[in-house]
Amino acid sequence: MNLYHLRYFIELVHTRHYTKAAAKLGITQPSLSHAISQLESELGVPLFERNGRNTTLTCFGEEFLSYAENSLNILDNGIDSLKHSARGNGLIRLGFLRPLGVEFIPTLAAGFLQQHPELDIHFIFRTGSTSFLLDGLIAKDYDLIFSSQIPEEYQQYHLTKTPVAYQDLVVIVPKNHPLADRQSVSLGETLPYPYIYFAKGAGIRNDINELFQILGSRPSIAYEVEEDQVIAGLVARNFGIAIVPYMDLLRRLDVQILTIEKPAYKREIFMVSSQNTYLTPSVQLFQKYVYEQDFPGKGKKKIVL
Repeated sequence: MNLYHLRYFIELVHTRHYTKAAAKLGITQPSLSHAISQLESELGVPLFERNGRNTTLTCFGEEFLSYAENSLNILDNGIDSLKHSARGNGLIRLGFLRPLGVEFIPTLAAGFLQQHPELDIHFIFRTGSTSFLLDGLIAKDYDLIFSSQIPEEYQQYHLTKTPVAYQDLVVIVPKNHPLADRQSVSLGETLPYPYIYFAKGAGIRNDINELFQILGSRPSIAYEVEEDQVIAGLVARNFGIAIVPYMDLLRRLDVQILTIEKPAYKREIFMVSSQNTYLTPSVQLFQKYVYEQDFPGKGKKKIVL
């Protein structure tokens, strides 16, 4: 069934006159008559009947009108929606590590909206661990995610990562710990003490593993925990020591913060997308905005949580 024939049918219904309807449609009257005849032939019922100089609907035409109008309304709405998205409007679905939701992501999103007031953009924000976010990206639940280093088991999924920020990693110990009188420490000096470690699936665990690989040693792990705030709370209560990203929360807890003298290391934060997922114009525009915030030639943005 030709969509033009549906539009011709609806125009003829409203105009009730072949010549006038043809003029409005920009076609000849014989072309309009032929189109309506083809439509009636395909449906197997008459849609119109003559009433003097005017044309009126048959009972079949009355029934078909509602279907035709609803179908074209749905189609036109879909076309408008796609054109709306093509102009850069639409939805941006972001997934990110929970600590990035305090300042980093809100600042990026607000700055992007401020730079593009002409666009109708809506964000969906979701948080989770790096593995949770990567699974969601692969399942196409997110357009972009902001995570730590991608674990090796995800390399098969054709993901693209761009470093956009970094965090300083620090060692935290209880206030009554033998290392508590220090301001900095070499990581090798911490090996005699039990560690509270990030659980498997936490992206930062890979960063900390890399630190110890550089050192050529392995720590003694007493507990494994997912959340950095929980780890900090356990350290404050003498359950062990830990390596965590620096965050202002640490200043309010009963822990001593030690900078890591060696090996030198910074935890990178990546913007990750999937090569198997089409990025809408609005997402591409946001991605470009984030690239520009990396201060090319000046280094990545430092995050202080």
